[in-house]
Amino acid sequence: MGIAVFTLTSPLHDREKIENYTKEFFSRLDFDFDYRGEDFSTWGQADLDIIFVRTGGTENIFKQRYLDVLDVKKSVYLLASYSNNSLAASMEILSWLRQRGINGEILHGSHQYISSRINSLIQLESSRKALAQTKAAIIGRPSDWLIASDVNREAILAKLGFDIDYIPIEEVERPCHDIGPGKDGAEKIYEAIKSVVNEHKLNAFTIRCFDLLSSLKNTGCLALAKLNSEGIVAGCEGDAPAMISMIISRCISGKTGFQANPSKVDTETGEVLFAHCTIPLNMVERYELDTHFESGIGVGIRGFMKEGPVTVFKISGDAQRFFAEEGELIENGSRPNLCRTQQLIKFNDKEATKYFLTNPIGNHHIIIPGHWKKILTELLA
Repeated sequence: MGIAVFTLTSPLHDREKIENYTKEFFSRLDFDFDYRGEDFSTWGQADLDIIFVRTGGTENIFKQRYLDVLDVKKSVYLLASYSNNSLAASMEILSWLRQRGINGEILHGSHQYISSRINSLIQLESSRKALAQTKAAIIGRPSDWLIASDVNREAILAKLGFDIDYIPIEEVERPCHDIGPGKDGAEKIYEAIKSVVNEHKLNAFTIRCFDLLSSLKNTGCLALAKLNSEGIVAGCEGDAPAMISMIISRCISGKTGFQANPSKVDTETGEVLFAHCTIPLNMVERYELDTHFESGIGVGIRGFMKEGPVTVFKISGDAQRFFAEEGELIENGSRPNLCRTQQLIKFNDKEATKYFLTNPIGNHHIIIPGHWKKILTELLA
């Protein structure tokens, strides 16, 4: 875990002087790391590996290390100083990597810039590792009205590193017959879904929840609110692209985000009103229990999230497109004619609102507390 720093040094240079320079160089950087030196045997075990190209004349040393040891699937980050022809060697190495279609970057500049960039990269690489460890499933099938929300499992596996399974919804319904329409019934649905999550070792799912209205006369809104707050990505309506977006949200921010429908778009003010009947309980300052909006039965959640910076995000089911824009949550609503949790968001760029009316990615979008556009853009580039 964390950051590992490896080194490349030409044998022509004075070893003691280079070691002293290395200590002085790193003393001015602001990030925690494990110093591995020239022993590359642990390459790939940390969240982020960095190679400090300490001198020129190290190009062939790198080439041999790469061919013998290094993971050809990983991006290669080369740290270059202003001294000892470090940058020149790094540029030759990166050129060799690029010729082979391998991603890489030279970390070079002020100590403040390098520190900031490395701290961003550790967040990025930690997110990629978390994505690859995801075990996700659709419980039931996507809801019939999600005609533009298919998922390409092969594309998601190639881009994000995880697959998506399918689980019959009967595994949730079977233990919940005759549960009744109130809160106790909603709690039993929570227990049934959690049992399925544990049995299949899932850390993410989306469920065809509207089927529960007819089969169990109750809702999954409370179950999803609780499971999301417990660290399980729990999505609605069998919407796989929304679930994938929530998985990404959790990996970068630690929050699964609020899955919601745009209900009103004002392109003149840059404001969009989002609404849905469930929200992770750990995302709100307070909440109220109500009925599910469309059906008037079961339990719905009216949550009130802290006003402030947010990011609205959605990725397509083939991972070819995504929307990520930043704004401010300016009002939590309680209008009677909408789903119970309602958030009015003002985008920093009001032109971004035209996306919803001209080129949307389905209807559900994910609202994430904080500003995350930069890391989302880099993660999904």
